[in-house]
Amino acid sequence: MPRQARAPGAQSLRFAGEAGRAAPERRGRDDRETVTEAEYHLYIPEKNPLERPIMLDFDERWRRCLEQLDADGRRRRLRTAARLAGGRIDLAGRSLVDFSSNDYLGLSHHPELIRRTALFAERWGAGSGASRLVCGNLPPFTDVEAKLAQGKGAPAALVFVSGFQANASILPALFDSRVLGAEPLVYCDRLNHASLIHGCQAAGVRQIRFRHNDLGHLEQLLAAPNPGGRPRFIVTETVFSMDGDRADIAGLAALAERHGAFLYLDEAHATGVLGEGGFGLARGLAGPRCLVMGTFSKALGGFGAYAACGALLRDYLVNRCGGLIYATALPPAVLGAMDAALDLVPTLDAERARLAAHGDRLRAAMAEAGLDTGASSTQIVPVFLGDEARALAVASALEAEGLLGVAIRPPTVPAGTSRIRFALSARHSEEDVDRLIETLVRVVRKP
Repeated sequence: MPRQARAPGAQSLRFAGEAGRAAPERRGRDDRETVTEAEYHLYIPEKNPLERPIMLDFDERWRRCLEQLDADGRRRRLRTAARLAGGRIDLAGRSLVDFSSNDYLGLSHHPELIRRTALFAERWGAGSGASRLVCGNLPPFTDVEAKLAQGKGAPAALVFVSGFQANASILPALFDSRVLGAEPLVYCDRLNHASLIHGCQAAGVRQIRFRHNDLGHLEQLLAAPNPGGRPRFIVTETVFSMDGDRADIAGLAALAERHGAFLYLDEAHATGVLGEGGFGLARGLAGPRCLVMGTFSKALGGFGAYAACGALLRDYLVNRCGGLIYATALPPAVLGAMDAALDLVPTLDAERARLAAHGDRLRAAMAEAGLDTGASSTQIVPVFLGDEARALAVASALEAEGLLGVAIRPPTVPAGTSRIRFALSARHSEEDVDRLIETLVRVVRKP
């Protein structure tokens, strides 16, 4: 007899005394009901004994999907890559200039990050052993979060396992109608990252999308009647990962203030690169009505994510955010890299200036060649090529000449906007950028 079954419209069931475990307490949507085996039949609909189950060929379904992705030029494959110092990468035994990784400051190979990862692992071990609420809240978390809060100009900060996990779990906690007293109205930029979209979907909210970086359109949406005064949230990025353009942070903050909305900003691609001391475009905004998240996995050279926010909201997330409650805490070595990066970032003004100059140089050359880089104004410079086949062909031609520029295709970007997304690094030399410009213009123009 099965251990657990679900009848249509019924709650998840559990036998009394099953495996010696006590039934869990009731928790909102996750309520579960303990039943005895004698009552089990009451929850299972009667079934015709002659009825044969439908035997679905799952592998055939997966195969059809992959074949369609192939036909559309959208199938992805994993490639083993060994990242090297100096903005290089080894693919299949070939050293390429890496214009696709997010290691914007080259910190992933910085000797101090490497030294501190080893030091933290030696002192606290290879793993944290548990979630932070159980016994995995190791001493380095306190130091890292204090440095984060100070750098972001925020009352408090909280570390998460990854950027995707942070957005996917923080947003459902913020949008909980049982806490807010009503279903929230959530306004999202049309080009938000997949993790922000996933977080909204996980929360079960309808996304009210405004045109990309169009604050006039956002204000029109915010000005619409709001019967019952439902709580409002604005969710966007400060630097858009596939386009390299920036949001108007001051304008967003003013709109949020005017309409009583909570502002949620994703600084994954601004952290380390932009703003005072490299602490992002939204430095100083985090507080009671604004949460600013970001990552350690890009310009900061390591792994993990953070939320900068008010002290009360931090405590709320510790108690209500599944991504923190149920995830094993980050290992000490990762915390060591975080700690070192936070010390180094304020000292890297020269690297940030070089990175900005690389971006300006590449955009100017693409404009002169008649190639479209959109509204890019950062270290991320997309070159729009249109369809998937052309983007893949240009990426392949670049790789043949020793340059890595990965093609970005739907569904990551809208249909018809496939591109090569170039991610520059302070570790690239002027000669590297010049080589990219000459090669790219030549291969794009090739019949």
